[in-house]
Amino acid sequence: MDVKARIGLKIYEQRIKRVISQETLADLLDVSRQTISKWELGKATPDIIKIVNLSKLWNISTDELLLEQTPSLLIPSEHILNWGMYLIVKDVNKSISFYEKLLNRKSTIVGAGRFAQFRFNGNCILSIINKKHLEDYDLDSAKHGKIVLNLWAIDLRNEFERIKKLNIGPFTEITSFHPTYHYFTLVDPDYNLIEITGEFFESGILK
Repeated sequence: MDVKARIGLKIYEQRIKRVISQETLADLLDVSRQTISKWELGKATPDIIKIVNLSKLWNISTDELLLEQTPSLLIPSEHILNWGMYLIVKDVNKSISFYEKLLNRKSTIVGAGRFAQFRFNGNCILSIINKKHLEDYDLDSAKHGKIVLNLWAIDLRNEFERIKKLNIGPFTEITSFHPTYHYFTLVDPDYNLIEITGEFFESGILK
């Protein structure tokens, strides 16, 4: 395994260990999600400043990211869905204020009024999502769940086609919240929403 691939695999392992999406990590490092993807796939290597920032974020030494160690069995795969969970809230600002006081810490990520996350030592301890950004969602309805399960796929289009063939429940088409965030949703038997996001390729071009 070459140096780029080895470092990429370690970044992938640390991110999955902490249940952090590529988009979240990109926000924390002030880079694009495509950059994170290139690192993890061994197509590029973070510069030394980003390596230091990663080690601080995850409270590990830079050696753990840079030096060769015993190969891991955790290999990136397009067949693995990585996950996180959001609590649906009616008033995201009110909820942020509530949980900042309850958890005695500031929210570390606020995504354009859509979601917020609270983290400790790089680990997510709570995520909330704004109901206003869930189209046609009635939080008070007995027919709707109260959480959103967030799944991340390496190739969103392939995952969409896989879900379509499974025919396990109603789902939406792939849409975008902003140019770098594409997703589709489906519903589980208890009416909880599942939002699946990931790298979006169309005709061989990353969107």
